[in-house]
Amino acid sequence: MQLTTLDNVLVIAYAIGIFGLAQWVSRDKAGHAKNSSDYFLASKNLPWWAIGASLIAANISAEQIVGMSGSGYAIGLAIASYEWMAAATLLIVGKFFLPIFLKNQIYTMPQFLEQRFGPTIRTVMAVFWLILYVFVNLTSIIWLGSIAVTQVAGVNQDVALVGLGAFALLYQLRGGLKAVALTDIVQVTLLVFGGLIISYLTLGKIGGDAGVLGGFAELNRRVPDHFDMILSPDNPHYKDLPGIAVLVGGMWIANLSYWGFNQYIIQRALAAKSLDEAQRGIIFAGFLKLLMPVIIVLPGIAAVVLAPNLAKPDQAYPTMMALLPPGLLGLVFAALVAAIIASTASKINSIATIFTLDIYAKAKGVRTEVEDGDTDAAAAGAQERNLVRVGRIAAVVSIIIAMIMARPLLGSLDQAFQYIQEFSGFVTPGITVIFLLGLFWPGATEKGALTGAIASVVISFLFWFPAKWGGSEALNAIPFINRMSIVFLASLLLAVAVSLLKPQPRERNLITMQGVSFRTSAGFNIAGVVIVAILIALYYIWW
Repeated sequence: MQLTTLDNVLVIAYAIGIFGLAQWVSRDKAGHAKNSSDYFLASKNLPWWAIGASLIAANISAEQIVGMSGSGYAIGLAIASYEWMAAATLLIVGKFFLPIFLKNQIYTMPQFLEQRFGPTIRTVMAVFWLILYVFVNLTSIIWLGSIAVTQVAGVNQDVALVGLGAFALLYQLRGGLKAVALTDIVQVTLLVFGGLIISYLTLGKIGGDAGVLGGFAELNRRVPDHFDMILSPDNPHYKDLPGIAVLVGGMWIANLSYWGFNQYIIQRALAAKSLDEAQRGIIFAGFLKLLMPVIIVLPGIAAVVLAPNLAKPDQAYPTMMALLPPGLLGLVFAALVAAIIASTASKINSIATIFTLDIYAKAKGVRTEVEDGDTDAAAAGAQERNLVRVGRIAAVVSIIIAMIMARPLLGSLDQAFQYIQEFSGFVTPGITVIFLLGLFWPGATEKGALTGAIASVVISFLFWFPAKWGGSEALNAIPFINRMSIVFLASLLLAVAVSLLKPQPRERNLITMQGVSFRTSAGFNIAGVVIVAILIALYYIWW
């Protein structure tokens, strides 16, 4: 596979265009210097289309396109549960979580924990998230992205890795969240269009004269085991996706943590003009999630027929791109780069947000524009400029660390997507516990929440610790999705028990439910029913 002159022109035009657009939307109004609200929350003025597109652009990156397509090659359509169950999760987030967050003017997830429980857990969880974002998420995005760029463009992988990281950094460095969110509609349009092209051409090649529909039928006939949504215990990949648990077990825990309590995802909704606007964005994202397996997983399954002897599953998507003619190859490659850049930039911005507002500002005792709203410009100007400067420095440092650590952490793995799920699963049960208790049980205390968070990591480690190093073979054999369910229940029981044993004064809870309404608009309700009906149909067809 080799990029032609036309392909290179399209990729360069994309890079120049998206960079220029990001800088244009980042410009300051005359006489107004960028403050923390502008930089970290896009002035709390995002429209629904930007929220929905940005949620998907932040989520769909190399670990989804390359990694999930690789899992489609190895496992099959069952891996699509991560996408389809996310659509249902988004409905819960929009209906039950966002009304509380927006009513209480939450701007980061650690800030919510402080207002609900106390300052200690804010710092602990901020550090947890920074470690997870830098060493698991950010490294995986640029590593898998560099694999794709290397296979398509033929450049050295280290050069590709540094180039992607540097471009994503510079792309959002000036404007922060606004630069990311307001350009993501372009990124997502390119991603969807490019993904549909590659799915169309791969199925067309399999179908021959029968076309795309014939290709899909032929793919079903030739690899029927790759179209089982619910894997049986005798399936070699059952440990990755343990049957019915993907519908009623640990995947809910992972999805609630990711879509509801994950800073670099929920930050877009927290920056909405209003709750109604945020919920519209959530619905938009939900429908896009239903489409993602067609764009991501299907090419991986097609590669089982078209390229059955790949050295690693993660080579599936780049290999399918080799089928594209000049021009279309450049367009799809630009779409892949767009997804990588958008997600990397989103992650960098959220790392900078947490470090600046939850670590630096708290340590310095700084009251920010994000917290105080309209403040005296003369008194706060220098302080706000310094916060934006600190955020930019944090962004630079985070991407440098990720570039250095990507190869040592991910270089030897066949399916990096599973690595992300496995190690994110150490903290996600505890995160889900403390947020659900914090949102819906007034009796939860800071000591209880800390106990739940720490127990999640410790118990998960006991399950993961290899038998060859003295761990338990029985615990190692439990699928990690089931492990998350067990760890969630154990962490929940411990958090509740400690909260009951060590109650804290009720006035310590600064999160108010007064004025919070879980009623949603008719449009939200109708769209929600449509999403659920589609999900039921999909699982019924490929059960």
